[in-house]
Amino acid sequence: MANNPFGSWGFLLGPVTRFGLWLFAQVEDLGRLFVVLFATLYWFVRPPYRIRETFRQMQYVGVGSFLIISLTGTFTGMVLALQTFSAFVTFNAESLVGATVALSMTRELGPVLSGLMVTARAGSAMAANLGTMRVTEQIDALQTMAVDPIEYLFVPRITAALIMVPVLTVYFNFLGILGGYFVGVNYLGIPPGPFVTSIVNLTDYDDLTTGLIKSCFFGLILSFISCYKGYTAGEGAEGVGQATMQAVVLSAVLILVSDYFLTDWLF
Repeated sequence: MANNPFGSWGFLLGPVTRFGLWLFAQVEDLGRLFVVLFATLYWFVRPPYRIRETFRQMQYVGVGSFLIISLTGTFTGMVLALQTFSAFVTFNAESLVGATVALSMTRELGPVLSGLMVTARAGSAMAANLGTMRVTEQIDALQTMAVDPIEYLFVPRITAALIMVPVLTVYFNFLGILGGYFVGVNYLGIPPGPFVTSIVNLTDYDDLTTGLIKSCFFGLILSFISCYKGYTAGEGAEGVGQATMQAVVLSAVLILVSDYFLTDWLF
């Protein structure tokens, strides 16, 4: 029986080895991510520009998400009005419910929830689509035909998300404020004049601009992460499922983390 060179600490060899292999894999994946990111930025400023494919992706990301954005935005504004009123009525400040709903929607809830909803609907589909192309060797076929997969698959999808996520955010904000108005005026009995006046007096263009800047970053994050995870998917149906799950989870986490830093920077 061979002597154990690690003595009584030999039982740690297995866990330490597995942790080291996991750490090396994460570093390798991070390096691959930055390589793909730089390649994507390169193809953004270099022709060919696939306008038709970009519009097709805009239709899928934007128009296809209108229903879920409509439902989420409307009910978010309605719930926010209810919760705000229950707190403000204690201080006789019911007239500020409108401004609170508008500021919350334009600054935070609009861009964040729009990004999360687009991630759940369109981001997961991007990852699944590219993952399927990877496991069925369609991406290898593109490379064989001298077509760069980054230029053909990534750039139109990311461009579409950069354009449509801010548009969806504006739509989300509008429906949220409208839902808050409906609940506040028709259900809670807030006079419509003070409700609207508080919005006009306490909300300015900077609030809307801040939300739009955030939504651009969120669109970039969710589209790139979704494309990257699908592009690097493992083999078989299990690999596509894992890539889709990782794309949604990582995109959602990065949206929430980046929201803090963007808020700190913009305000």
